[in-house]
Amino acid sequence: MKRRTEKSDYLTSEYTNKSFRGTISENKFKIISSTIGKGAFCVMTGEILAEEIYVNVEIHTVFKVLLTMMLCFPLIGFSVLVFSKVEEFSPSFIIVAFGQMLMIRYVFIAIAFKILSKSSLVRLRDVLDIEFIKPSK
Repeated sequence: MKRRTEKSDYLTSEYTNKSFRGTISENKFKIISSTIGKGAFCVMTGEILAEEIYVNVEIHTVFKVLLTMMLCFPLIGFSVLVFSKVEEFSPSFIIVAFGQMLMIRYVFIAIAFKILSKSSLVRLRDVLDIEFIKPSK
């Protein structure tokens, strides 16, 4: 794994011929896939023990901030509508804004995380040449 990981304290995407970027120290690691554009979305932290590998996959902090800002867009639009066109306000706008936030969170973000985390884990399994990775403790 050390051979296929480019050492980097900052988990950012960059062109490299290695499979991952990140840090590996003794039996612990914190890496991202080196795929440009989508590799940095998921951060894999974990531990390699004698017979087992534990991996925790989560959304990168930068993407968490950007996605939180995206979740605020329906609220901002709703606020602008309420304050600029008070006479045209309808209670259904509350439901629409709330529905948009739920769609962003539970459809778009969930699907993106599922697809990208799965591809990162498949890449990690290929590098380590193993069959199964256990979820983190």
